[in-house]
Amino acid sequence: MNSVKLPSLILSLLLLVACGSGQPPAEQASAAAYPVMQVETHDATINSDYPANIQGQQNIEIRPKVDGFVEQIFVDEGAAVKKGQALFRISAPQYEQEIKTASAAIKNAEAELNTAKVQVEKTAPLVKEGIISPYELKQASFNQHAREAALAQARASLANARTNVSYTLISSPADGVVGNIPYKTGSLVSSSSAQPLTTVSNITRVYAYFSFNEKQFLDLADQYSGKTMADKLRQFPQVQLLMANGKTYPEKGKMETLSGLISTETGSVNLRASFPNPASLLRSGASATIRIPLLLKNALLIPSKATYEIQEKTMVFVVDAKGKVKSTEIEVLDVPAGEFYVVTKGLKAGDHLVTEGTGSLKDGMQIQAVLSKTEPLASSKI
Repeated sequence: MNSVKLPSLILSLLLLVACGSGQPPAEQASAAAYPVMQVETHDATINSDYPANIQGQQNIEIRPKVDGFVEQIFVDEGAAVKKGQALFRISAPQYEQEIKTASAAIKNAEAELNTAKVQVEKTAPLVKEGIISPYELKQASFNQHAREAALAQARASLANARTNVSYTLISSPADGVVGNIPYKTGSLVSSSSAQPLTTVSNITRVYAYFSFNEKQFLDLADQYSGKTMADKLRQFPQVQLLMANGKTYPEKGKMETLSGLISTETGSVNLRASFPNPASLLRSGASATIRIPLLLKNALLIPSKATYEIQEKTMVFVVDAKGKVKSTEIEVLDVPAGEFYVVTKGLKAGDHLVTEGTGSLKDGMQIQAVLSKTEPLASSKI
């Protein structure tokens, strides 16, 4: 009799223990394990990246001032040139002919002027002796002045012809790099040609143009002191440039100017950073990425992989002390997405949230929380 009651008593005790735990043993055993992190505050430098376009300090279109055929091309595309270096020669024989014509006109004007002077010298004594009227002397003097003016005009025509001839040799107006050369030897060109002969880019220093939306710009400006935007720009830290191949450009840049207008079409404000370019590695028209460091004090940083979106809301799963998850809406700093988000609302230090596998979770679901360490946040990139 006693041997029959003992197993029943043990079974009753096991059921009592299971009920006292508040959760069936089967449910405890089936709860899946998820990595969980504890939210903490950090002082961190966050890097924000923005697409940029590179332009040289000067981009000078080289256009002919006279009409003619391209006779010689002295440089090649991509060549580095110095100020005053010859680039093109234009064949324009009409201007050489103008020099000859103007030179002949000068000789003719000089001869006519000499004749007028002789007439004045001959008339003056006759007027003095009363042989002829003073009117004759005045007429001779006026004729001399007219011949002097004709000579001056002929000399001006010669100077103009020589200037036009000088335009047939086109030189570089600045140090720089030669761009595309669309017209080859023998091409007919003029000052009204659709394309320039080439473009000389002064790239000893380059400008990187990029844009913020209005909120991003105001958030960033609030980080720095100054009464005016010029004062705030001077407080901006040095910026980095990521080239198209993903490598970091070795020279640091400085924020210089911003547009005076916010685009009504895009809602963005344009900014410019300048970079020294001693090795001419950066070229006009190149694409790059501006990286701006932002120092945050006591910021709540969470991995971006711990978030998900519902109807344009950023959400996370917070884990309570009993291992149940709760879907929680958060607000993050409006900066480009990256490895981490800066939380401005919805979480507090000490909260626990699931960092991976959020796609398989549901609100109120029981999990086994596996506390994990996150990557060092001091060098986090957003």
